[in-house]
Amino acid sequence: MAEDSVLVEGSSFMDPFKGLLLTYFMPESCYDEFFLNFNFLDVPCLKIILSKGLGFGIILGSVMVKLPQIFKLMGAKSAEGLSFHTVLLELLAITGTMAYSIANKFPFSAWGEALFLMLQTIAIGFLIQHYGGRTSRGLLFLVVYFGLLVLVLSPVTPMSVVTSLQASNMPAIIVGRLIQAASNFRNGHTGQLSAVSVFLLFAGSLARIFTSLQETGDSLMALTYVISSACNGIIALQVLYYWNSSPERKKKSE
Repeated sequence: MAEDSVLVEGSSFMDPFKGLLLTYFMPESCYDEFFLNFNFLDVPCLKIILSKGLGFGIILGSVMVKLPQIFKLMGAKSAEGLSFHTVLLELLAITGTMAYSIANKFPFSAWGEALFLMLQTIAIGFLIQHYGGRTSRGLLFLVVYFGLLVLVLSPVTPMSVVTSLQASNMPAIIVGRLIQAASNFRNGHTGQLSAVSVFLLFAGSLARIFTSLQETGDSLMALTYVISSACNGIIALQVLYYWNSSPERKKKSE
């Protein structure tokens, strides 16, 4: 019958996916706007979809963003050119973002990459110590960090402390990146720094400015990513500038 082929009023061909879409990508008002009213040019809803899509894209990318760096260290069996102090400051920033986001109940799409970046950054920190002949210190670093992480994420830690930790991200990011930039300049090359990881981090931090404003409305989070983008941009420019330089060529020229 003809009426059987017509969708029931108030229903949509996307109804089988409605639960998934509402959970991860859009509020019900946008679902209605897109799939009931067929208004695919609704700007507020498009911003939400774009932000969610970017957020999950960043999270997926973060799963492997530092793997090239880890593999490069393991392949060279050297951490030359990488600063452990930079890793510590980066961990401070990542941990602050993660703790602040969890405490404020921000959606996972707004901060999820911090979890994967944290795990990979810890691995890099350990490898720097390991290839520097300080494996026991590297193991101690792992134990101390995870102990502090549990403490920060526990209800025992006051919200004021978590907020202060997030606020400390900006100086931590600036100092950490400047240490790395100074090391690159002093060495005349970027050592075992992975260009792929550097460029992915730069792109991700740029995208996070938009998603932070859209999904959290938190100016502190957004400002953190503005600072992070600027600092990551400096390292990315150095990678391009020293593209044809390497520790081996530097030694030969000397």
